[in-house]
Amino acid sequence: MNPQAAHAGAILTIDLDAIRSNYRLLRQQAGKASVAAAVKANAYGLGADQVGPALAAEGCRHFFVAHLDEGIALRPHLPATAEIFVLHGAPPGTERELIAHGLTPVLNSLQQIEAWHALSQTLERPLPAIFQVDTGMSRMGLPAAEAEAWLANPAFMKSIPPLFLMSHLACAEHQGHPMNASQLARFQSWRQRLPHIPASLANSSGIFLGPDFQFDLVRPGAALYGIAPVAGAANPLRPVVALHGRIIQCRTIQRGDHVGYGISYSATEERRIATVGVGYADGWLRSMSNRGVAFIDGRPTPMVGTVSMDSITLDVTGIATERLQAGATVELIGPHRPLDDVARLAGSIGYEILTDLGRRYHREYIGG
Repeated sequence: MNPQAAHAGAILTIDLDAIRSNYRLLRQQAGKASVAAAVKANAYGLGADQVGPALAAEGCRHFFVAHLDEGIALRPHLPATAEIFVLHGAPPGTERELIAHGLTPVLNSLQQIEAWHALSQTLERPLPAIFQVDTGMSRMGLPAAEAEAWLANPAFMKSIPPLFLMSHLACAEHQGHPMNASQLARFQSWRQRLPHIPASLANSSGIFLGPDFQFDLVRPGAALYGIAPVAGAANPLRPVVALHGRIIQCRTIQRGDHVGYGISYSATEERRIATVGVGYADGWLRSMSNRGVAFIDGRPTPMVGTVSMDSITLDVTGIATERLQAGATVELIGPHRPLDDVARLAGSIGYEILTDLGRRYHREYIGG
């Protein structure tokens, strides 16, 4: 066994071939649109230095990160021809750093536009960028008044050639939500005034809303990593991650004995309890207390007691003793408990579960 794997409380397996397969499926679903990849938050916690090259090998040439530092870290791992876009734009005073590292900002405010324009004037050359307009999410992007100010100043268009006009969908995973049609109408109204600029609206779920939402570039993130794109529908994507925790020890408890902080679980009869080395410090959410399920050889073992910082406890009554030795593994995410099912049990979403998966896990990459 790999010494690092032996040292770890859990093993996180990341299937790069599955990510590539998901990219191909999304490319097929996106029709004529080019398919970018959102690799922000360290590729949703899975390792942008591994995921980025795998997607580049599959033909992806447009990558989106959230922060400047994420783009700087990703740049050495991608071909020089790959474009990296920083969704939050440049923090004030850091505009030159984007140029130095071959990054392109998404401009979300008039202040960002003015700063990028000023750098263009200083360098005496155009500096392309993506312009994001707010279509109702009230989070990122130019509000209507600032977008009007941008369009009213021809100098901005000359110094900052727009690569894409973009916006972001708020409710795309719910295909019948009226917000989807509302945002599309608002986006189309801006696009009618800028018909020569390529457009990008769809995120992972937006791709599945159909051709009207796909425009020239789609920007999947979660779907690449196996999260279901459409609420209530079968997931067409391959699972990407598996998580197996290690048993630390087992004990037999009697009726009336308690388990964990706050003694939230009390045995009603003799039970066998296994302690596993995964806790909320590893991203196993505390909301899983007394409701999560792990699997041993395909057999469910309920989580009992409160999730601790470094451990969880399972009721393994009836499981063969030889399968419960210290160092043996239990399935926390995998074929018997997919990521989205874990999220539902935790009262969360797959995005949060993925991005919280801890640094203490030993990570094993497959394929790529």
